[in-house]
Amino acid sequence: MPSIQALTLTYDALNEEGTFSEGDTLTGKVTLALLKETTVESLFVKAKGDANTHWTTKSGDKTYTHREHKRYFKLKQFLIPVSSKDTVMPRGNHVYNFSFKIPSGSMPSSFKLGHCTIIYMLEVKLCRSWRMDRKEERELRFVSKSIPNLPSLMSPQTGSTKKSVGLFSKGHANMEVTIDRKAYAPGDTVAIVAKVNNSSSSDMTPKFRLHQDIVFRAQGSTKHVSNTILKVSDNCVTAQTQKTVRCSLKIPDVRLSIDNCELISVEYRLQAYLDISFAFDPEVIFQVVILPRDLVHGLQYGVGAGSYPAGAVGGPSNSDFPPAAVSMGPHHAEAFGGPSYSDFPPSAPSVGPYPVSPRSGSHRYPGVQSYSAPPPVYPGNPPVYAGPSGVHPAQPSGGYGYPAPQLASPYGSPFSSSSSVLHPPPTSHPPPSAPTFQPPPEIHPSPPPPFSVSPTAPTYNSLPSAPVMNTDFLSQSDEPPPAYTLLFPSSAPDNSDAK
Repeated sequence: MPSIQALTLTYDALNEEGTFSEGDTLTGKVTLALLKETTVESLFVKAKGDANTHWTTKSGDKTYTHREHKRYFKLKQFLIPVSSKDTVMPRGNHVYNFSFKIPSGSMPSSFKLGHCTIIYMLEVKLCRSWRMDRKEERELRFVSKSIPNLPSLMSPQTGSTKKSVGLFSKGHANMEVTIDRKAYAPGDTVAIVAKVNNSSSSDMTPKFRLHQDIVFRAQGSTKHVSNTILKVSDNCVTAQTQKTVRCSLKIPDVRLSIDNCELISVEYRLQAYLDISFAFDPEVIFQVVILPRDLVHGLQYGVGAGSYPAGAVGGPSNSDFPPAAVSMGPHHAEAFGGPSYSDFPPSAPSVGPYPVSPRSGSHRYPGVQSYSAPPPVYPGNPPVYAGPSGVHPAQPSGGYGYPAPQLASPYGSPFSSSSSVLHPPPTSHPPPSAPTFQPPPEIHPSPPPPFSVSPTAPTYNSLPSAPVMNTDFLSQSDEPPPAYTLLFPSSAPDNSDAK
């Protein structure tokens, strides 16, 4: 009477197709049903991936065998470990869980053609002393997702050809072909647009074919297998005419492309050509890639999103101003946590669509006094003026939203109605921090001047160093200038009194 009733192996599927890829976790269970008490040496589960090529060739009376093997990984987990003494298992059903982590390196997809295979297996083996080993196997469907430059495969492809017709005709044929992308999945449709210019005396027919090329390698030898998957033709293009041909090719359920295996490679090419009688056919060839369906469809959804538009919050912009100033009107970029190009706190006023910043006076020379009227006052928006640079302490690191305390201005009250807005010095790059300006000790609070002073301009005394002349000698007048004797009386003694 046999002691083992059944040994079963099952694994958990990760998707509807039941496929696995690099980096996935493979889980399952092993069920051992015993009819009576049994002594077991070991019980383990093994997962492995291998590539094999094997074919023969003949040369005269001799036959040559070409064979090569490549192992990608082998994982092993003991459910009943090997020990110096066998394990006695009672009668009944014994269930064991297992878990494997598939390596994350690049490995090819599953493939089978004759004796050339890329196969991934899951195996459980029960070992007993003086008995035949009992094992069960399950084949895993592996789909490689290690694709280099994956987003670039969704870009359109364009090719052209121009060729003379031949000896029996005159003229030439010109064809320009465009396909929508390079990567496709089984079931997808290839959209083809071909512009044909038949400047010859012969008729020609546009045709399109999808080829499959398989290459096997072993011990320095190669074997090629080529198949035509499908073929489509269009209407004839008569002599001395032009035509735009639109065609669709539906990809059948074929093998996936393989380009990361040393022993087996699978490639596809799309051929667009003009069938001309008694002449060489001009053709345009495109390399296409067949990938898993979920991978291609995920790329299609991602292409529509695009990048950030220019000037959007968080996206790149070619403007010298903060992006939020353009899109939000009088608001500043500090409201969105972005950098500030101004030396003033975030409450600095804004004029027009752009904030008042050092760049507003970039067309002037440094140190030149600039006159500016205060910003307009709108209902619900009271006027707010900022003091000169250096009045407020430097902003804390990362604190664009913290209002700076209002300290006394050395030039008087900055909130006077007669004062003008003080602009920071022009600069081509934002300063690393707010500049610190120490007012001279001899300047005392006084009414502000009728014009604005640049913070970096040199300090001048408020009183002039020369006497003030009330008479304007440069003004235009019809009156003659005063006599010299009136301005400078003579110091000679008066002789009339002596007489």
